[in-house]
Amino acid sequence: MRIGILGTGNVGKAVAAGLAAAGHDVVLGSRDPDSHKDLDLPVVTQEDAAAHGEVVVDALGWGAPLTTLPALAGHLDGKVLIDISIDLTPEMDLIHPDSSLAEQLQTALPGTRVVKTLCTVDSAIMADPLKTLPTPTTIFLSGDDPAAKSTVGALLEDLGWAPEHQLDLGGIASARAQEHMALMFVAVAGAVGGHVFNFSLVTPGA
Repeated sequence: MRIGILGTGNVGKAVAAGLAAAGHDVVLGSRDPDSHKDLDLPVVTQEDAAAHGEVVVDALGWGAPLTTLPALAGHLDGKVLIDISIDLTPEMDLIHPDSSLAEQLQTALPGTRVVKTLCTVDSAIMADPLKTLPTPTTIFLSGDDPAAKSTVGALLEDLGWAPEHQLDLGGIASARAQEHMALMFVAVAGAVGGHVFNFSLVTPGA
């Protein structure tokens, strides 16, 4: 599958490397492609990355998705957009406390099928989580389009998240729950002194 990843930070590079290792045709999109010639994968403009991808990944930094992605709407129409970003203030508070970035992107891009995932873990375990963590943990999905979530679920499996450890939370409104976990993530990171951890959902029948 052709994958266009918008963002060349830790998140974009981690997901790009994992999907490329699984055999996908991956390019990274940057505002300044020439400044990233040291990367192992092709780096093109954000517009070219969006045009390249059958699936496009939002791995942009804080405050960038809502200014960048609507301008690429013509290249995103009909496609699956995996939204990993969370908009936080410098004080680590949510910019959208009464909504979610994913919902706002879905409203701004009505022809695009937005799926929220991977925003509850550090980039170090987004790809091949069992390389770092001793046991399987839980990753979440939110989105209104079942087929889009199925596509994203298959890509998550390519990244090392087995289907039984993927939890579909429901429609795009449930992305609020994922994004609000950022507050828990920051608190736990402070308590344990690091960012490389994840949560496991355990039910009585497990």
